[in-house]
Amino acid sequence: MDPRTHFAFGTHPQHGFVAAFTTSMPPHLAHWFLIREQFEPVSEQPGLYRLTDPERDGPRRTRQAIHDLRRQGYTVQADIRLDPAVSAGPPRPARPNGLQERHSRLAQAAASRTTQRTTPPTTTLPPARPVPPKPTYTPTVHLTASGNGRSR
Repeated sequence: MDPRTHFAFGTHPQHGFVAAFTTSMPPHLAHWFLIREQFEPVSEQPGLYRLTDPERDGPRRTRQAIHDLRRQGYTVQADIRLDPAVSAGPPRPARPNGLQERHSRLAQAAASRTTQRTTPPTTTLPPARPVPPKPTYTPTVHLTASGNGRSR
């Protein structure tokens, strides 16, 4: 194994998908990374970690852990069937969640003409109120002055 390697991944007949760290990696840091990647320590063999729930999509989760560690800048050695750089996993079935259809409908709606921006319909003005006829007489208004001469 290359002395610059930080992690090694593979399969074990008893423990399933396993990972180990090398001497170029501080043990506490390796433990922290592998625990975050859903690996647990194997009590009988110090330095060996096994994937938790390997029957729950184990190969994909192991490839994801390898990918994540490499993205962090660590050198990882892996079995050929687990190495995401060499072997692509089986295609994951696309679960229909309606998002693609919704985006398609939104795009079609954005591209089509809207009824809100068309020319407004021509309407007739409401009938005018009739103006009352002018009185034939002149109305007189009587104002009374207040007693103190001031306006209120």
